[in-house]
Amino acid sequence: MANPKTTSRRDFLKFCSSAGLGVAMPFASPTLLHGKTKIPAPYEGPYYVVFNASGGWDTTYLMDPKGVNEINRLYKAGDIQTHGAHKFAPTAAHIENGMSNETFFKAYGDELLVFNGLDYSINNHSPCKRYMATGKLDSLSYPTFAALVAACRGPETPLAFLTFGNYSATGNLVPMARIPYLSSLKFIAAADSIKGISRLPYHDDFAQDLIEKTLDERSKAPLMTGQLPRAERAQSMLYAAQSNSKALKRAIPFISDKDPKGGRLPRQAEIALSCFKAGVCVSANLSITQFDSHAKNDRDQMKLIPEFLSGIDFLIKRSEELGIREKLVIIVQSEMGRTPHYNKGDGKDHWSIGSIMFMGQGITGNRVIGATDEKQFLKPINPKSLAIDEKSGIRTRPEHIHQALRELAGIEDHPFSKKYPLKITNTEKLHNFFS
Repeated sequence: MANPKTTSRRDFLKFCSSAGLGVAMPFASPTLLHGKTKIPAPYEGPYYVVFNASGGWDTTYLMDPKGVNEINRLYKAGDIQTHGAHKFAPTAAHIENGMSNETFFKAYGDELLVFNGLDYSINNHSPCKRYMATGKLDSLSYPTFAALVAACRGPETPLAFLTFGNYSATGNLVPMARIPYLSSLKFIAAADSIKGISRLPYHDDFAQDLIEKTLDERSKAPLMTGQLPRAERAQSMLYAAQSNSKALKRAIPFISDKDPKGGRLPRQAEIALSCFKAGVCVSANLSITQFDSHAKNDRDQMKLIPEFLSGIDFLIKRSEELGIREKLVIIVQSEMGRTPHYNKGDGKDHWSIGSIMFMGQGITGNRVIGATDEKQFLKPINPKSLAIDEKSGIRTRPEHIHQALRELAGIEDHPFSKKYPLKITNTEKLHNFFS
């Protein structure tokens, strides 16, 4: 018969490591090697959310309208809508679910910064996703911005970097946590309870107190002394998992009883927001797929864009309910655009020019930077004034955006950022991009 203590420890580690808990603190952390298992203090923001329209969105049906025949077929130039500084395409009348462009820009245009004319440089999915996520095209080692900011601002946070898909490299700076369902979060947050139900613990108060006392005594003992590296690592993992599992209990009051309706993004947003509110998460990578509309472009984009905007709307409204909206930094992106012409299947193929949107803490809204011409080619901008400058301006690429994001987050001089440099010269830095 297996030793209950051994089995319990093995199962606990297996369960927690599946969500990234077992390595939420560095293995060589002094706090672990000296037997201290202090529960990480709640992270209090800002919280970073990256929305990914995976596959390549058609920006002419959203924030970069054209109204030019054969670039888009659902509207004409006279149909283009405006709100403040923003111009946007009218949403097709036949959409059945989701949020229209009109409603989205009316609700959030005053807070929204749009950049048009982003140069992805290439039009292949894998390198484009990597480029947009990290700001580095030619390296597989770079972390995504979401992972980097989590490592810089909250490295000991139990679920520092939460991802629901898309490119999610971490640069080995921080664990990558995956929690696909709200029920999974309940299981993890209440790991010592039956089926994650906190009111049904495995142990009564007496037994739980005894367990806690024993674990505390073991953590204070010099168990690491003279151990082989493998054993030392395992012990470190155990202590990290135990302390982080305790910290996750803070999320229990904020976990909804039911998965929210409205598509794929609300469920992801609900999990991320619960973790934000509990102070156990720094950043989240949210994503939906199927934007790669090589056939029936208009049909697919008019189905997906409203779903996408509805997901952003859900996150914002739910964050208001939780009292953390003012602490959010929201990035809305895709890895590429769609061609300014249709193929024989009424689809659009890959296009290396696109757009990106931002809103949240530290970001001045009701602004549009950059532009594309009627043929959907980008217009260079002056990096100091951010004005269109077709004679001496620069082609803005993902690394320029990432440099600005690092500055916004206050991590541009952090050792982790310096470990993964973007190599943007001072003359090419975007000045006052977010303000």
